[in-house]
Amino acid sequence: MRLPDHPRKIAIVHDWLATYTGAERCLEQMLLCYPDAVVFALFDVLPAGQRAFLGGRQPRTTFMQRLPFLKKHYRTYLPLMPLAVEQLDMSGFDLVISSSWALAKGVVTGPDQLHVCYCYTPIRYAWELQHRYLEEAGIARGMKSMLVRIFLHYIRLWDCRTCNSVDRFIAISEFIGRRIWKVYRRRSAVIHPPVNIEYFSVDPVRTRGDYYVTASRMVPYKMIHKIIEAFRALPDRRLVVIGDGPDMGLCRKAAGPNVEIRGYLPLDAMRDEIQGARAFLFMAEEDFGIAPVEAQACGIPVIAFGKGGVLDSMRGLDAPEPTGVFFDEQTPQALADAVRLFESNSNKISSEACRLNAERFSAARYRAQFVAEVDRAWAEYQRSEQH
Repeated sequence: MRLPDHPRKIAIVHDWLATYTGAERCLEQMLLCYPDAVVFALFDVLPAGQRAFLGGRQPRTTFMQRLPFLKKHYRTYLPLMPLAVEQLDMSGFDLVISSSWALAKGVVTGPDQLHVCYCYTPIRYAWELQHRYLEEAGIARGMKSMLVRIFLHYIRLWDCRTCNSVDRFIAISEFIGRRIWKVYRRRSAVIHPPVNIEYFSVDPVRTRGDYYVTASRMVPYKMIHKIIEAFRALPDRRLVVIGDGPDMGLCRKAAGPNVEIRGYLPLDAMRDEIQGARAFLFMAEEDFGIAPVEAQACGIPVIAFGKGGVLDSMRGLDAPEPTGVFFDEQTPQALADAVRLFESNSNKISSEACRLNAERFSAARYRAQFVAEVDRAWAEYQRSEQH
């Protein structure tokens, strides 16, 4: 069979559309790469104010779209999602791109279709983070816990089986590439997510303040309360905390007089706070971590827990052009020590180095890398079909 030089009909399958966050920013760039692609999702409950990136497209959805109370309680329908994604009709498409952090890669494809998966992570709550999620959800014990654990067992079986339908994996970081290998025993290319480095930029007239800053949704794994606790040991330093979420009460309780909790801020105000900070603080173990790149794009150094995707996105003091400081434990003491280490080495970290490093993650570079990787996969697919 003689295949065309480029795929003629392309489908992009996204897990679901509920809010415009990091994965949807990647989807937005994929749609710019392939403007004629047809978009699929398990369901679409995106608010009207967050739909612009779809460019007027109406995604094709599954039977889940008709389920009651979907917008507010879609997570309760998780047991139906593997079945739902398998009902999406991919017939007629040459190339299927799954944009998957949960189930999209489980879409059913045939031998005459190329399936490329852009993988944000194998399903976190089903693999090595299962115990953390059960603890945080308050269901580590009891009958409900047993039922959830049985369901997650079957999700793992389904996840491993469906990875075989993927022809090419692309990971969002080296960290996720290692997780893909651990779970699926598949190699992957790495293309880092795009960051809006045009918006997050160095303000040439802004003088840096005397405060540190962190910005995040206040959920347990972000460990914002531990960042706040670190400043009990740093009473002569100021911390500005931006964000809101379930852990807000815990964070307010941990805050001393040198900590200012600003809550949710509009994007312009958040950028303004970051641009004036001494350094940006980050304690989460993230699959990639966009916030540290946004800070570096503003010319601001980062003090971060040295594990996960942040190892791809910043450079420690041992690098020729460092952009921040790593610490080894997710504890207040380790962060306090890292702040002191940063202050004694801050002359080694320039705003220019931070900005230059962040430019590696521009949207334009993401699109170029993504198209090039898909083209390579298609060329290999062509060769395999000709033999």
